[in-house]
Amino acid sequence: MDPKEFPEKRLSEPGGEAKPQIFRTLRNIDLNLLTIFEAVYVHKGIVNAAKILNLTPSAISQSIQKLRAIFPDPLFIRKGQGVTPTAYATHLHEYISQGLESILGALDLTGSYDKQRTITIGTTPSIGALVMPIIYQAVKREAPQLLLRNIAIGDGETQLGQFQTDLIVDSNTLNTRALSHNVLFTDRLLLVCRKQHPVLSKTATVENLQEYEQTLLVLEGQNMNALRLRVNDIFPERQVTFSSYNMFTIAALIGSSDLIGIIPARLFNLLRQCWPLEQIPFTPLNEETVDISLYYNKLSLRDPVLENVINVISEAF
Repeated sequence: MDPKEFPEKRLSEPGGEAKPQIFRTLRNIDLNLLTIFEAVYVHKGIVNAAKILNLTPSAISQSIQKLRAIFPDPLFIRKGQGVTPTAYATHLHEYISQGLESILGALDLTGSYDKQRTITIGTTPSIGALVMPIIYQAVKREAPQLLLRNIAIGDGETQLGQFQTDLIVDSNTLNTRALSHNVLFTDRLLLVCRKQHPVLSKTATVENLQEYEQTLLVLEGQNMNALRLRVNDIFPERQVTFSSYNMFTIAALIGSSDLIGIIPARLFNLLRQCWPLEQIPFTPLNEETVDISLYYNKLSLRDPVLENVINVISEAF
């Protein structure tokens, strides 16, 4: 085959005009021959390549003959006890070696940690702002070649079960048997209002607090029924006049109105830097806690890179 007939476009390029020709060309080439070519090139001989690949020298020689029928060049010339590559073979080696390394890097069959790879982590916006800086620093310190991508949580159980995301960090409880989790930290709940709110001048009792309307965080698929029941027991007649899926929105509204709301302590310390928020000391609620957990598919532990990331993140907290 003349080199001029090789498709010039890459598989990933838009247009698609060259793709049928690329697939037809590849179909006519036994890709195992490229592995044999590389072994002969790197080990400078048919006998040495045969030992490495656990094949007979005769099988290697037959493969080289097939390659010579494909490419317009002898590829290797006998020299002493071994062979020396032609200029054309050296040209092929530059491309074939890069291609094979890219394939191995994508498959990561050896679990080596020096290959670039993207790890996808699902979070809500507020939890992402809280944990991703810590996760980023920890992962970059232990595995600097990895890239991190943060995505939104839709249906967490489906996202992990179908490997649409590698990891999820959430306060929601995911109960599917295929999933496992590590608790990163436990946070106590705080009752929060804006600074200079009238409630701060009074003793925080259930009766006094019920004079004010409250906010409510609502997340799709949230499974925190037990905690919600306990909160409802603390505030049996609370008036919820604003709900949102986004804690940032809730914090902004609390900071600019007489609404009060419930926010985990670590998140409160972050949000108070953006909005004028104040804690209302209220022991019955402060005794309640919420777990922030790292969820993953149990099958992910077969992946040494992902297993290492899970351990790194868990130790960071």
